[in-house]
Amino acid sequence: MKLILAIVNNDDSSTVLHHITNEGFFATKLATTGGFLKAGNTTFIIGTEDERVETALSIIEKYSKKRIQSVPSAEGLDIGVFAPVPIDVSIGGATVFIMDVGRYEKY
Repeated sequence: MKLILAIVNNDDSSTVLHHITNEGFFATKLATTGGFLKAGNTTFIIGTEDERVETALSIIEKYSKKRIQSVPSAEGLDIGVFAPVPIDVSIGGATVFIMDVGRYEKY
């Protein structure tokens, strides 16, 4: 048995959840916040049999889209003033951790 932790962008979370549950997976959805952009994410906790891990991963990969977003950054001017300058960063996609489960109980 495996435990999958999948961190996806909030914009993709409802689509990922819809497709993952339609495929028969049980998922717990947690609201989380990323450290770099302080942006909202969703972390899914999915327990599954070893042979279904690749199916879950393909769904997560397919519906977690990467995109470019402009975020403000401060750039120093020669006169000691900082001006906001937008920079483009890649957001979205998914970060996935897969762990072995030593024991599983359901009550």
